[in-house]
Amino acid sequence: MELVMPEFGLLFWMLVSFSILFFILKKFAWKPILKALADRENSIDEALKAADKAKEEMARLQEDNQRILKEAMLERDKILKEARELKDSIVSEAKNLATVEANKVLENAKIAIEREKTAAIEEMKNSIAIFSLDIAEKILKDRLTDDTRQKELVKKFVDQIEIN
Repeated sequence: MELVMPEFGLLFWMLVSFSILFFILKKFAWKPILKALADRENSIDEALKAADKAKEEMARLQEDNQRILKEAMLERDKILKEARELKDSIVSEAKNLATVEANKVLENAKIAIEREKTAAIEEMKNSIAIFSLDIAEKILKDRLTDDTRQKELVKKFVDQIEIN
């Protein structure tokens, strides 16, 4: 029963030991432990505040990123539209220049063809005249081989000439 009902001496020494231990802990350990707990609490509070601040900063940065992304997309669309318009105007201008150049080439070709045609006609006329003269000369040589025929032909031509 000693374990269930301790004696007075045991209780006394236990109380003295506990009081000494309590006094030593209160004197030397209690203040540093409380200070460490307060420091720990402060660091946790500061970490939570820093995390909230970082979260707010992250949200602000994310909003800025979204805004910048929208602006970049609008700028890209604007640049693409300008590029399309520039391409269309360049293509249209090139088509117009090509049409003008084609018309010039066609007109020059028509003029050159007309010149060639006129030159060919003139050359043909000259060739025909030369051939006609050659044929007439041969015919006249054949017909006018004797003097009487020559005299008749000269007389006929003289009669046809009208004197003014």
